[in-house]
Amino acid sequence: MSAPLVVLNVVGLSPYMLGEHTPNLNKLLDKGYQSQSLAVEFPAVTTTAQSAMVTGKQASEHGIVGNGWYFHELAEVGFWKQANQLVQSDKIWDVLKKKNPALKVSKLFWWYNMYANVDNSMTPRPHYLADGNKIFDLYSSPNGLHQNIESDIGKFPFFNFWGPKAGIGASQWIAKAAVKEFELNKPDLQLVYLPHLDYCLQKLGPEHTSIPAEILAIDKVVGEIIDAYQQYEAEFMIVSEYGITAVNKPIHINRILREQGYIEIRETQLSKKQTIENIDCAASEVFAVSDHQCAHVYIKNKHNSDKVKNLLLSIDGIDEVLDKEEQKKYGLAHQRSGDLVAISNADAWFTYYFWLDDNKAPEFARTVDIHRKIGYDPVEMFIDPDIQFPLLKVASKVLRKKLGFRYLMDVIPLDADLIKGSHGRITDDKNLGAILIASEKSLLKNKNYKQTDVFDLILAHFSNA
Repeated sequence: MSAPLVVLNVVGLSPYMLGEHTPNLNKLLDKGYQSQSLAVEFPAVTTTAQSAMVTGKQASEHGIVGNGWYFHELAEVGFWKQANQLVQSDKIWDVLKKKNPALKVSKLFWWYNMYANVDNSMTPRPHYLADGNKIFDLYSSPNGLHQNIESDIGKFPFFNFWGPKAGIGASQWIAKAAVKEFELNKPDLQLVYLPHLDYCLQKLGPEHTSIPAEILAIDKVVGEIIDAYQQYEAEFMIVSEYGITAVNKPIHINRILREQGYIEIRETQLSKKQTIENIDCAASEVFAVSDHQCAHVYIKNKHNSDKVKNLLLSIDGIDEVLDKEEQKKYGLAHQRSGDLVAISNADAWFTYYFWLDDNKAPEFARTVDIHRKIGYDPVEMFIDPDIQFPLLKVASKVLRKKLGFRYLMDVIPLDADLIKGSHGRITDDKNLGAILIASEKSLLKNKNYKQTDVFDLILAHFSNA
């Protein structure tokens, strides 16, 4: 019988970080574990990376071409969907369970969590109410799992998971929940997601003076998990999804496309004095779904492809523009991927912004709203610095909510220059990219591992029993 295997996804952890600020990871290395860089899949974003690791395949096969894409059949962009059925390949637990139906798998906060063929799972999932409000909560399977755990360790700190208060609290809670879940269910394979470094590295950049303390903080969380599992004689595998590099150049790709007449806008008249805009993707000749340092560009009339490609290549900050044929070298060509895929320079990233006047920005632009934006918006981690008394403004919004009035938590700035770190392109220096730490007996000497190899490493762990 194999020892339990715990796969810790320490987001944003890179090989260069190992050292004086990772004492607990160092202890693991002293116990016969090895570390090396882990070659990432493109785009180097959360859902693509995780899907590569759990399927052993590239996006051209598993279909997860980014954190979001344009759903042609719905004529709308969808980000951060959660159904496991979106991943179009067998996952590691599917393969393991075919060989051994009794093998137990727990999946905690890894993406595409809902309805996965695992024994126990937990993921963030608010309840959406008829009046537009939402109640922050988790989704778990079997039903009642997260309620049981929360009764022991307290409620999940949802606002530490994303938004202006994102920080170490979410990872600390997930770690405690993982320990509790392991005690309850004794899984053979447990996958745990620890997002902390993702926040500070994007907000402040990897060169900020506070980052060493943040690395130390997540290392402490990892150490607490390792210590708690000693009694179960568990083995560990540490992985990360990507490395985060310094940026200073936001590229407003949809604004450029709009200025060229490619984008259609639908206006909403809020009052006699205020009109806001939203993009009409299906009516637009060309638009971009922005995802960190990658942008999927969808073109209605394909005869415009060369013209659009040349336009994009002329934009300062764009490194490459891939047509469907060129996407094949990245393992990305899929019906979901853009007709063109733009890759930024290492010091740049793509915003989703499509409005030309901030006064006409849609209401959701100034809120934390991960589903209605046609791209990833890291600026959601900031409070607008122009708000003089932000806590007072937030309190007044909460009061309006409690009194039953319409309210809008419009405290997010529209200043993309605030972002100092990003990811998505394959880093020029693998030492700045993703990491793999596994037992010495698991790793072959002189082999350079890729994210798709994580599938095989997990499979081998249970095959070698």
